[in-house]
Amino acid sequence: MQYDFITVGGSTEDITVFTREGIVIENKDNILQQRLFAFEYGAKLQVDQAYSTFGGGAANAAVCLAKLGLKGAALVALGENGRGDRIIKNFQKNKVDIGLIQRIKDEVSGFSFLLVGQEHEHVVFSNRAANKKISIGAKELRALDSASWVYMTSLSGKWQEVLKNVFKTKSKVAWNPGHVQLHAGFKVIGKYLKKTTMLSVNKDEAIELTITNPKYKKKDNRWLNNVRNLLKAIQECGVKIVVITKGKYGADAYDGKKFYHQDILKERRRMDTTGVGDAFGSTFVAGLELFDNDIAKAMYMSARNTASVISLQGAQNGLLTRRTILKGYKR
Repeated sequence: MQYDFITVGGSTEDITVFTREGIVIENKDNILQQRLFAFEYGAKLQVDQAYSTFGGGAANAAVCLAKLGLKGAALVALGENGRGDRIIKNFQKNKVDIGLIQRIKDEVSGFSFLLVGQEHEHVVFSNRAANKKISIGAKELRALDSASWVYMTSLSGKWQEVLKNVFKTKSKVAWNPGHVQLHAGFKVIGKYLKKTTMLSVNKDEAIELTITNPKYKKKDNRWLNNVRNLLKAIQECGVKIVVITKGKYGADAYDGKKFYHQDILKERRRMDTTGVGDAFGSTFVAGLELFDNDIAKAMYMSARNTASVISLQGAQNGLLTRRTILKGYKR
């Protein structure tokens, strides 16, 4: 089957809890942990609201791309349990092909617990479970080669083997690396950056990746907090387009020739930031397809979709369709 995209990575069922009991602590002395979300030790905390939804990087990206009219599949691993069945039904509901889903015997499906505070930021406690068992063999490689894009998200388990096989593909690769890949650093993942068409990370992740490059490990905090320095440092590794998201400060991109910036667009209400990075990165890929690689237009389209995602609870509930996102488009 010919695909516009195949997403590779995690798929989960999410429980999200909202509480006003936590506080945000500024921690500027630690460049890798500049803000902390804290709770009183030993306290019983009040829950304001709780929801059950679906998430995981590969799942969020697949649903996003499908809603934007692109044809594709999710290459994810699920357990043979009710949670896995519910995740599959969600894919089917959103017109994501399930032909590449791997069911893992005697394993549970991935699960995440998300804690959302009064500033609508969040921390995620993740049980990767079956996600750790994803594998790529001859069947999967043939499928990847048939796609225009492979959109790869956080990997676990034998992730280096999966990573090596994904980068054998002839397709364009968009990559939103997870904590494990970023922590492994430039020494391990640097060789794949030159094969990456689009890399999407948030600012903290960009800093983490950059300081693992021996060329930049001695740079001070002022240099590392300059997003243009980060864009150039990552792009020079061979990435064609680097995108760095900065929360309420918008997003920046660089293609080796020109810097781009996109402010956030005002959301109807600020409900939940879960899945915003997935929405921005995957919408950006769709924008490149729809607007013939016009980065500025792709970034604006991504900002529209993330504003919608933030206004509703969950990583997928606010995702826009192609018709809606292009309605009234003036750029």
